[in-house]
Amino acid sequence: MASSSNSSAPKIMVSTSTSFVQNTFKYDVFLSFRGEDTRKNFVDHLYHALTDKGIYTYKDDEKIQKGKRISDDLIKAIQDSKFYIIVFSKNYASSSWCLEELVKIMECHKMTGHTAYPVFYDVEPTEVRKQTGAVGEAFAKHEKEEAAGKWRDALKELAEMAGWELKNTLDGHEAKFIKKIVQEISLELRSISSGFDEKLVGMETRVRDVISSLEIGIDKVRMIGIKGMGGAGKTTTARAVFDHLSNDFEAKSFVGNVREVSKASMFGLKNLQEQVLSNVLNEHVTLDSVNDGKNMMKRRMCGIKVLLVLDDVDHIDQLEALAGEPKWFKPGSRIIVTTRDEQVLVAHRVNLIRDIDLLSDKEAICLFSRYAFGREIPSQGYEELSGKVVRYAAGLPLTLKVLGSFLCGKDKLEWVDAIDRLKRIPLKETLGKLELSYMSLEEDDYKEIFLDIACLLKGQTKEDAIRILESCGFHARNGLKVLEQRSLITFEQKSLTEHISSEYDQLVLGMHDHIEEMGKNIVRREHPDEPNKHSHLWIDEEIEDILANDMGTEATRCLRLDMSRGNSRILMSGLGKMKKLGYLEVKFASLRYQKTSDAECLDDTSQYFTNSLKYLKCCWYPFLYLPKTFQANNLVGLEMKFSTRMVQLWEEGETKVLKKLKFLSLSQSKLTTFDFRITPNLETLYLEFSCKLVELCMPVSCQKLKHLNIFGSKLITFDLGLTPNLETLSLSNCTHFVKLQVSVTCPNLKFLDICGSRLRSLDLELIPNLESLNLEYSSELVEINAPVGRLKKVGYLNLSGCLRFTYFVFCDRSEPTVSCSSATLDLTGEFLDLCPLHPNSILPKLRFRCLYGENLPSSVGNIEKLISFGLCACTDLKKISDIICSLQCIQKLTLQCNIPAFPEDLRQLECLEELCLYSTKIKHLLDSICMLKRLKSLTLNNGYRLEEPEGLLEKLPEDLGQLECLEKLYVSSKKIEYLPDSICMLKRLKSLNVTDCCRLGKLPEDIGQLESLETLALWATMIKHLPDSICMLKHLKFLNLSLCTLLEKLPEDLGRLECLKALDITHTGISHLPQSIFGLKRLLIAAPPELLQLYVFPSEIKTNVLDINICMTGRYFEDADVDMNVVDSEANQGGDALPSVGVVVESLSEQNTSIAQDIGQSDETCATNTASNANGIDPTFLEALPADLRAERVLAALPPDIQAEVLAQQRAQRVAHQAEGQPFDMDNASIIATFPADLREEVLLTSSEAVLSALPSPLLAEAQMLRDRAMRQRTSSALLESLKMKDVEGDPLLDPDALKSLIRLLRLAQPLGKVLQG
Repeated sequence: MASSSNSSAPKIMVSTSTSFVQNTFKYDVFLSFRGEDTRKNFVDHLYHALTDKGIYTYKDDEKIQKGKRISDDLIKAIQDSKFYIIVFSKNYASSSWCLEELVKIMECHKMTGHTAYPVFYDVEPTEVRKQTGAVGEAFAKHEKEEAAGKWRDALKELAEMAGWELKNTLDGHEAKFIKKIVQEISLELRSISSGFDEKLVGMETRVRDVISSLEIGIDKVRMIGIKGMGGAGKTTTARAVFDHLSNDFEAKSFVGNVREVSKASMFGLKNLQEQVLSNVLNEHVTLDSVNDGKNMMKRRMCGIKVLLVLDDVDHIDQLEALAGEPKWFKPGSRIIVTTRDEQVLVAHRVNLIRDIDLLSDKEAICLFSRYAFGREIPSQGYEELSGKVVRYAAGLPLTLKVLGSFLCGKDKLEWVDAIDRLKRIPLKETLGKLELSYMSLEEDDYKEIFLDIACLLKGQTKEDAIRILESCGFHARNGLKVLEQRSLITFEQKSLTEHISSEYDQLVLGMHDHIEEMGKNIVRREHPDEPNKHSHLWIDEEIEDILANDMGTEATRCLRLDMSRGNSRILMSGLGKMKKLGYLEVKFASLRYQKTSDAECLDDTSQYFTNSLKYLKCCWYPFLYLPKTFQANNLVGLEMKFSTRMVQLWEEGETKVLKKLKFLSLSQSKLTTFDFRITPNLETLYLEFSCKLVELCMPVSCQKLKHLNIFGSKLITFDLGLTPNLETLSLSNCTHFVKLQVSVTCPNLKFLDICGSRLRSLDLELIPNLESLNLEYSSELVEINAPVGRLKKVGYLNLSGCLRFTYFVFCDRSEPTVSCSSATLDLTGEFLDLCPLHPNSILPKLRFRCLYGENLPSSVGNIEKLISFGLCACTDLKKISDIICSLQCIQKLTLQCNIPAFPEDLRQLECLEELCLYSTKIKHLLDSICMLKRLKSLTLNNGYRLEEPEGLLEKLPEDLGQLECLEKLYVSSKKIEYLPDSICMLKRLKSLNVTDCCRLGKLPEDIGQLESLETLALWATMIKHLPDSICMLKHLKFLNLSLCTLLEKLPEDLGRLECLKALDITHTGISHLPQSIFGLKRLLIAAPPELLQLYVFPSEIKTNVLDINICMTGRYFEDADVDMNVVDSEANQGGDALPSVGVVVESLSEQNTSIAQDIGQSDETCATNTASNANGIDPTFLEALPADLRAERVLAALPPDIQAEVLAQQRAQRVAHQAEGQPFDMDNASIIATFPADLREEVLLTSSEAVLSALPSPLLAEAQMLRDRAMRQRTSSALLESLKMKDVEGDPLLDPDALKSLIRLLRLAQPLGKVLQG
């Protein structure tokens, strides 16, 4: 953006419409500038450079006709101009004429067809946006003028737009800078005026994208590639770009059909070199050889700025002969290469590779209609038929053009016939072009892999496809990469909700419908009427006919069949003649459609499965065993999904060793045991949901086994010593599992899932490379032995649902940067009455919610320390304290628990910068807090939600002033009576927030020594007077005295606070304002209406009758980075300057709902205050409302124009934070993290996706876990539970506390109260 210090040229914005607006303007460019600064230098040079380029430019001293009013001519010229270039110089803002001109320009800019670009000549964008520096000095003379507000808005709005900054562009060289501006404007104008062939739908967007990639204007040689499938529009796009840009280059050459011409004869490449040289040198060139051509191109072209297009390249030799190296060309040259093979571009080290985008549905219907009907939409009555054609074409321009031309002029019956024919006979013209990519595959294996995917494997995950192809003997990974580079296949993201354990789990094999059709056509065309001779079979009707009539042949290599409709035994018996069948996929009828007798109908002689099979995949296999005649001596992969009747692989008494088997999956089988001795080379075994499985019969060692998943079995123990090379082990939901034996080192084990087990202890000492550990809902787990450093590679750990932790998910470990090593810990504890595992223990019983994240070296060992104090509820508080204090690199620590003392030796946390302590049982804080030399933020919240007075924090440490780095201090305790005098030593303190300290009677007299203080909030205290030294706080911006009911006056010298922006004295005893305050500028005062009515305030001071608590704490202005100039701008437009609704609501939501009772304010007082402000909103009423209703009530009370302004302000804040890559309101995460467990659970369960998306990963993970658990357990809503609804007659619907709150709410809500009284 131009507003940043490193601004770049504006990006060309394109429209996705199928047409564009032609140039209807009188002037191409309007120049706005301050004459005394730039008329005779920069602007003069820019003007002549534009006109020399043929750009019709308006400049006021050239175009204003004598005798006419300048303003009339300017307004007309602005309206008649396409582009506006505003040259911001130091004195631009001093001219009201320039500012009025700017306002008009911005009005036109918002209209279709006009675009404004700022040029920052000798000022910075921030100076223009905030009116500071030279711009601020120039604008100062207009401060009191009526139009100052709209001028300020116009300056800010334009300064935030993309533009050019001289200082940061081309090293500040004016000549080069002007040249760049002219090039950009010229390019924009050419795209508007030149246009494209009206039949090239969507081309404008694609051309603009390619031009953007070329980075025209950068003085370097740049080569880009355009790749895509045949018929997608690569050549058309390249030609359009070539035509569009050719005038900007000294020479040009478009070389078409490189592949075809270079292979047409032995002189093909030499002929292409002669074509390029002749075009570039503008003379006839004859070469002796390709080497001669290379030498000549190096020698003759290096001094010419060339635009070269090489179309349809398919071999690196072609690129080496025609564009060997960048040094062949003059800087500024551009080379565009189109190809179907990405590897050619990669090997030649092309700067950038772009995929050609297929047409959207809207573009496709438009392109088809232009060829079929000569218009942009289908003719009446042909809409549905046109839709069918477009769906068949699937975005491929070539197909749309061919079919559109073919169907042009035909009647509906002919259309229907042609569309039906396409289902049986593919379009030859399209398939012929697509098949070139298939024919160019050098290896037969790649062609076979392509046909397997086209006929059978499209839609499989990448990992499944690799397993199947490798089982069939292919080098699958290389093959898939080649096909992807040739644009024959794609990999699409698939959304998964489960924990991802493989890099390919989310990738699904995709293929364009026409390429799939082409592959199937290749298989069918040699024997179109004899499917039994096809290598691949996938059409159920054809396969059933072949099998039922015993017509199988050795030609068939791969087969996929849905048998759910036919007789399984009869159809399977027909497979025997397919002697070379390597891949078989069969879907049988689901269990409810199978007959019980089917399980025993396989005979002992029929050859159901051929012995050539390498991969067998069955779904709903209806038999008890594999066929006796099936030797399976070539079988590499066996996948039996939903094999609910299968009791063993082989019939009892029969033993066949599957020597080649590497992958075996038997889900939902009835196996009770599995014998590894029959699969000596097995690498992967999945036995999910085999709920009868009780035993694994293993030999001395299973050396080859890498992946084992026994989800939901009855297995009791497992010995890892028998599987030394195991990488993944899942015993999830094995509810009988009690022991994992680790007798030898397991260096390869990375993923271990034992969630939902009855495991009591787990030893990880011999598992050094673990990356993922899931122990969720292991409710009997007591101990994990993990020495420090043993979990150094763990990136995912889940202990949620254990006795120790209600929630503990650690994920996304990241190594630290050179300058940043940090960790955060948020620990919330709740007491239990009993530990189920140790009912007689005298130790306190505690469960924790733990949020931990780190960016640390893997050897630190914080994770191991956190789980080292045991996993049952019995808690040694001293041990926990020591563990917390031993954690390394902790920057933020939050502890929320009603324990009698916080950790004793906090000074060990040398890196701690933010500390939040919440407890209702602590009276005194340990002095060790004062030793935290790096502490920047301290929050002490001492149970403001509880009503009992005993056990609350009585005082702060006397040496608190030793925290020399402290910037923020938040204190809330009903027993604190004073702040220690040492607090005045905190020279870096910026924010002091003393909330709900209802016994605090005074402030330190020397509080004025807090020289950095910007925010002072003394909400709901008993302070009677403010020290005079408070007037020495030169940087104070926000002063909140709300609910200080005993405070009767402000210091007379309060006006010395020159930086003060907001003052809240609502609900205080203050009856007059000091005279000095009226000299402050840009001040917002919140006060009772009866006090505000006593004064006439100057225009620089705005007033409000609402509390502005959140503004006073500084969050609104600091976190949202609100420019105070914006507040001034809004103020100058009239009306009270209200904070945003979200700000008011957030401030009120933080206040205690029992404020009125706490400060002894009667309902009559509330009513009086309300009566004096009939048109306002009673703040006490707002305090009692839920946050969402409060927001609606506040917003509804605002005038319509203010409502619109507030909503616009909120949108602007969101956009600003999203542009910086930050969530809109990160405070929400902090607030939610401090909630009690039940309230936090309710919030996370009921929050919208928009709220969840702004949360950090630990809270997001907690929300997902809670929602998953709620779905599984079908628990009732926490909200309904809190109402405590009774079924027993006579009991109240609500409990007493809830009923009391409801009555109070009704009494405070005046309209509802009147209805009740009536």
